[in-house]
Amino acid sequence: MHGLYLLSVWLHILAAAVWIGGMVFLALVLVPVTRRPEYRGVASTLVHWTGLRFRWVGWACLGLLVLSGVANVASRGYAWDDIATGRLWRSPFGETLGLKLALVGAVLLLSAAHDFVIGPRATTIWRSSPDSPEAARLRRQAGWIGRLNLLLALGVVALAVMLTRGVP
Repeated sequence: MHGLYLLSVWLHILAAAVWIGGMVFLALVLVPVTRRPEYRGVASTLVHWTGLRFRWVGWACLGLLVLSGVANVASRGYAWDDIATGRLWRSPFGETLGLKLALVGAVLLLSAAHDFVIGPRATTIWRSSPDSPEAARLRRQAGWIGRLNLLLALGVVALAVMLTRGVP
């Protein structure tokens, strides 16, 4: 049983690293490079295809994070009954977990809005009309949602450290 727990924690950490690392790569590497004048003609296509590829990687990681997170909480001795009765939420661990889950919920909602609504609209308009005000507005909006999502994800990681190393 301990081996399954270690596998679950390993998968949880790996999925978080791939997901957050991908967001950092997009924000700090890909987007700044595509702003260079020599890449103006291919920037929208590059961002579009990179975004599509990372969307599936990101959502696979988010799914793995949810599944391994449930397994990790169960391995600490909590059951569904503890959640329903509120026993889980009445401890420092439970309060921290509740805050982490609230941030995860916000991340999931923002990710869905970015990946399935605003991001695709932004790249579609950018590709067809790169200099339009609408393309610029949607790209800015997608960028801010991505940055906010990254900050929330880093908050989730901080709370995860608190869950495993103790709440201060």
